[in-house]
Amino acid sequence: MKLFSAVLFSSSLLVLSTLARAESPCANEEHFPLITKSELKQVVDQGGAFVVDVNSKKSFKKAHVPSAIHFASNEKTFETMLPKDKSALIVAYCGGPSCTAWHKAAQKACEMGYTNVKHFKEGISGWTKS
Repeated sequence: MKLFSAVLFSSSLLVLSTLARAESPCANEEHFPLITKSELKQVVDQGGAFVVDVNSKKSFKKAHVPSAIHFASNEKTFETMLPKDKSALIVAYCGGPSCTAWHKAAQKACEMGYTNVKHFKEGISGWTKS
């Protein structure tokens, strides 16, 4: 009976922790405000944002927002690369308006306690348009 109770308790904790993660605002794309191209250009020019490109390595090599890091190449050390200040501006983007890959980096930063994570929805396609 003790073993059954321990298994039931462990299973309950697992279900509750899974539900808590699923209900986390970080899991919701709408949690992240949008940033426009002109706003992003301004903060990048001033060195005021940590920018994360979630495109392929090939795309990143072809073009990226100045100062951006390539997420996949730095995913293992992402936590150590982020600013110490949890309220620092972090901007994530990917290919364009219909791309959802940006959310992986945004969610990871959010779950680490960063409170000012934004989405550049226009992505690299919007950035490179004149």
